[in-house]
Amino acid sequence: SNSMNRIVIKVGTKVLTKEDGALDTDMVRRVVEQIVSLRKDGTQVVLVTSGAMGAGKSLLTLADTLAETVQKQVFAAVGQVKLMNMYAEFFAEHDFLCAQVLATKEDFRDEVHYKNMQNCFEGLLLDNVVPIVNENDVVATTELLFTDNDELAGLVATQLSANKLIILTTTDGVLDKYGSTIPEITAQNMGEAAQYITPDKSTGGRGGMASKFTVASNLAEKGIEVSIVNGKKEHAVTDAIAGRAAGTVFSPKATQV
Repeated sequence: SNSMNRIVIKVGTKVLTKEDGALDTDMVRRVVEQIVSLRKDGTQVVLVTSGAMGAGKSLLTLADTLAETVQKQVFAAVGQVKLMNMYAEFFAEHDFLCAQVLATKEDFRDEVHYKNMQNCFEGLLLDNVVPIVNENDVVATTELLFTDNDELAGLVATQLSANKLIILTTTDGVLDKYGSTIPEITAQNMGEAAQYITPDKSTGGRGGMASKFTVASNLAEKGIEVSIVNGKKEHAVTDAIAGRAAGTVFSPKATQV
């Protein structure tokens, strides 16, 4: 397989939504355009997207009497359709199709599910199809939920032997104690960098920088490079691939060839 040219992109809730929590259509379009330009360069791309709940909230209002978990599931389920339609529409403008892949944690634990999913991805990556992965949060009970989409993206990157994972967030990567971006994290400065991570969670999302750091350091150990960059910036993805993005790169351990 052509895994030397295969990347996973994870886009967070805050990147895809505006200040008021509504979906940012221009942002969705920018993500699509960057993926299209990568595909035209011969790079295979899998997108792990958040934003379904935000899309749902812009479509309907729910009674406060509903349990919070149920509210989230309803918003996500309704929003999922809107979000996928939006991706489908923007990709269609460039003659690409998108495929929806819904996953639960169980799919990664069960050997048969895992293999099926892997085969499905390999099939989807062959042509003008962009697989879009999301958590199947309508069926997921708490213990089956991914910590967040960062964890899901890490599992997908591992499953596909991707050579890079790009995490789009709203900060300029991992920041040191002075608020400056740490450009590169290697085995050498990993421990030091970890001290600056605060356990904050982004509003609207389940993952904060702590979860991104965990996922990124795990993947780097497996030989997969990870970039954490500010997705709101103009060419965040294409810049990250060209090594121009002002984010943080987790450099993988040098593996024997």
